[in-house]
Amino acid sequence: MAAPQLSNPTDSLPTSVPQPIVFFDGECVMCNGFVDILLTIDPEGAILIAPLQGQTAKQFLPPLPTDREAWSIYYQDERDLYDRSDAFLQVCKRLGGVWSVFTVIALIPRPIRDRIYRLIARNRYRLFGRRSSCRMPSETEQERFLP
Repeated sequence: MAAPQLSNPTDSLPTSVPQPIVFFDGECVMCNGFVDILLTIDPEGAILIAPLQGQTAKQFLPPLPTDREAWSIYYQDERDLYDRSDAFLQVCKRLGGVWSVFTVIALIPRPIRDRIYRLIARNRYRLFGRRSSCRMPSETEQERFLP
């Protein structure tokens, strides 16, 4: 399956995408680990992947904070754009199967979930490391990655 061709950015953000997309920090080692897992458990490519530093993110996401520690994972599907813990929960829900077990986290009030998320996200470079550049997809992964 080939990645869809996305149109040029406009003044207003698109409200839907042709296929779900996970937006991740391409320089974060932890985030790249999540992408590796996603590529393994979603071999059909139901979810596409795009770095926060890329053109697709500029087209579909609001402007990112200048402080990278404030960045979040995003998940865009046909219904809405999700961030932080809601993005993770929506990805698990979309994947189904054993991954739907993680949706029990939704029972924790969002402010508490997001506070935990922010604590980890704020310290992700110190805890897990940082790449010097964005991840480059392998030849077999290229159809899953958007620019």
